[in-house]
Amino acid sequence: MPRLFTALEIPAEVASALTLHRGGLAGARWIEPADYHVTLRFLGDVDRRTANDLDEFLAEIRSYPFEVTLDALGSFGGDKPRSVFARVQPSPRLSELQADLERLTRRLGLPPEGRKFVPHVTLARLRDTSPVDVAHYLSLHPIVRPISFTARRLALMSSRDSVGGGPYVLEAAYPLGPSYPNRPLGSVSQRR
Repeated sequence: MPRLFTALEIPAEVASALTLHRGGLAGARWIEPADYHVTLRFLGDVDRRTANDLDEFLAEIRSYPFEVTLDALGSFGGDKPRSVFARVQPSPRLSELQADLERLTRRLGLPPEGRKFVPHVTLARLRDTSPVDVAHYLSLHPIVRPISFTARRLALMSSRDSVGGGPYVLEAAYPLGPSYPNRPLGSVSQRR
């Protein structure tokens, strides 16, 4: 069964800008820039039928390209830090797309997402890193100027059953906007 999630891809020039923040943090396992993305909805392990239904539904998503801005670095985990990320500024278009995806997955019979949607790009996974070290790292690595790009397509991606952090596989892509016909790269069933 493929382990699937929907995401926004990060353009190469944005990934390159984010790599300037790599290094200098003990216990960090840095994500490869090619694997940077903004997860919109984690779906988990799904059977082929559900994956194919999802593929058909995603082809019908109607949204327009929109601006995505990364404006700060942060961490998840509080006193037990588990990751460092680049924060995505909330926007109405991003929230609407994520809410549409949540409704879609519920229609497919998948359980509701248990976590609040916090848009971000994971830069590193942490292991045995102290909160003091993370705070020091974050103070030395601000995003001085926000980094923006236009999200032009929605991606259906898969990951190996692992600790996380890639590599990820692009299963299908669904262009956003009326001037882009929503044609996936290929059926999920054809790739598995």
